Amino acid sequence: MVTAKGDDLEKLTGSSHGAIDYIVKPFNPNELVARVRAHIERYNRLKGDDAKKFIVFGQTIIDIEGRTVEVGNHSVNLTAKEFDLLLFLTLNPNRVFTKEELFEKIWGLDAVGDNTTVTVHIRKLREKIERDPAEPEWILTVWGVGYKFKKIN
Repeated sequence: MVTAKGDDLEKLTGSSHGAIDYIVKPFNPNELVARVRAHIERYNRLKGDDAKKFIVFGQTIIDIEGRTVEVGNHSVNLTAKEFDLLLFLTLNPNRVFTKEELFEKIWGLDAVGDNTTVTVHIRKLREKIERDPAEPEWILTVWGVGYKFKKIN
């Protein structure tokens, strides 16, 4: 998105309308070309045979083999367990899991901890990938039951 306005509200509005990048006028033409090339490379990486190696939802890309996550054009630093939890939920969309099930699947039967561990990791994931963690779009709470990942359309 190319615009004359550079305030945060404009960026958020553009982002909510599908913009994946934002550049403010006046800008360096070389920077624009570099950004366009980066988006083309990203698109090419996500199509074809490589598509099975990625999960894409909204502006989020999970690189399964590389164990990395991008939101928009920004790398998101996840711990190993946060990544495992996010990947597990995205590979099982719309299925509700209890905290106990998630703890067992991600941390294992012999792990030390409790359901609070799952709650904390869900909160941290939301802070890192959701546009508004207080009103999540992707990782949803099913009250009295557990959590689910919203089905990817």
